[in-house]
Amino acid sequence: MAEDHGIVRGALVALLNLTGDIEVVAETGSGAEVVDQALATAPDVAVIDIEMPGMDGIEATRRLREIMPACHVLILTALAHTRLLKRAMDAGAEGFLLKDSPTERLAESIRRIAQGERVIDASLALAAMNRTATPLTERESAVLRLIGTGASTGEIAAALHLSAATVRNYISSVITKTGARNRTDAVRIAVEAGWIEVARTR
Repeated sequence: MAEDHGIVRGALVALLNLTGDIEVVAETGSGAEVVDQALATAPDVAVIDIEMPGMDGIEATRRLREIMPACHVLILTALAHTRLLKRAMDAGAEGFLLKDSPTERLAESIRRIAQGERVIDASLALAAMNRTATPLTERESAVLRLIGTGASTGEIAAALHLSAATVRNYISSVITKTGARNRTDAVRIAVEAGWIEVARTR
């Protein structure tokens, strides 16, 4: 059980240990300790929170699956975003459950994942299925990602080897296609729709 909030982790551990068929063999509040804890205890399933200090849960999942492919991973998070679901699954997670789910669902999810099934929160699965394909071209997406980092028109032009006028045309196009009020709003819409990911903001 990897969860950085001690009270939450303690409550989950206690409740799972009361099920009779699930035993929590190790717990940690740090993503960086996940692999070491798993190597020491050889769990069937690792329940990992996404937001943890040292290393986030998605990177911890990726490393754990590389080193211990037999250990199944259930991501537990308060962040209901389809883009996080995709990243988690790409990293090797076999389950994605929201923290506000009933404890019974957590226990059942652990059992199912231990048997090789995939378990995804129903609301997120539906959102992922309904997500529309991006209307943006590859170049428009590149421009929008750079806008998301805080880059100016000139900086975008330099990075993509385009003229400033061409960049302005791309910006106008993405604003039209997304129905946004401005370039910042276009970034927000595209990120929420899962069309782009922005590495950082200034």
